[in-house]
Amino acid sequence: MQSNVCGERIRQVRVVKKMLQTELSAAMNVDFDIHTGQNTISEIENGQRFVRDLELIAIAEILDVNPLWLLYGDKIPEKFNK
Repeated sequence: MQSNVCGERIRQVRVVKKMLQTELSAAMNVDFDIHTGQNTISEIENGQRFVRDLELIAIAEILDVNPLWLLYGDKIPEKFNK
């Protein structure tokens, strides 16, 4: 059972940017003081673990994407595009 909706989009962007899961977790640790490991990133991407709000913001910053895109993909509700 999947427990988050953004894991697959996180994986897509990370792969396009040629970033390893270990590199993403290291950046979260160094840049945002969020201590995660490769296993945590794997669990998030596989939908086995919830993404905390601070983690979502950090991941979006590191991957240089809109956090709303991570949540909604290309279907961001119009009310959030103001």
